[in-house]
Amino acid sequence: MNTPTGLSEDGVGALQHLKETRGINTVILSYRDTADDLALEVEGNLTHDELIQALPADEPRLVVHELSFASAEGTRRNVRLVIFWIPALAGGQEEAYTAGYTALKEFLTDVHVHVTARRREHLDYRRLVALAG
Repeated sequence: MNTPTGLSEDGVGALQHLKETRGINTVILSYRDTADDLALEVEGNLTHDELIQALPADEPRLVVHELSFASAEGTRRNVRLVIFWIPALAGGQEEAYTAGYTALKEFLTDVHVHVTARRREHLDYRRLVALAG
């Protein structure tokens, strides 16, 4: 797995940790004011509600989240998602985050569910389950 351009070392480490252990289910990345690399903002085990609350209303974020749910057959499933959070109030930051989103998708070749969300409703739990299921 090659490291994507524009992803900090701590971000890569958090993504590896997410992939290899059950200790965390969410990694949130952002661009810091002075950095050109996506930096780790959150590495944790978040509920769906905590994930939604962690996303700012006026700034974009890139999120890798392992969604847990029961399939229609009743089996427990865990599906990793890449989420591009780009709220309407984010202003002129979309171009940089779009490049980061593309690099992140190329880096995480085993993730097949990609979501672009402009409003919190786009991240509704049932909608994410439908996309993942």
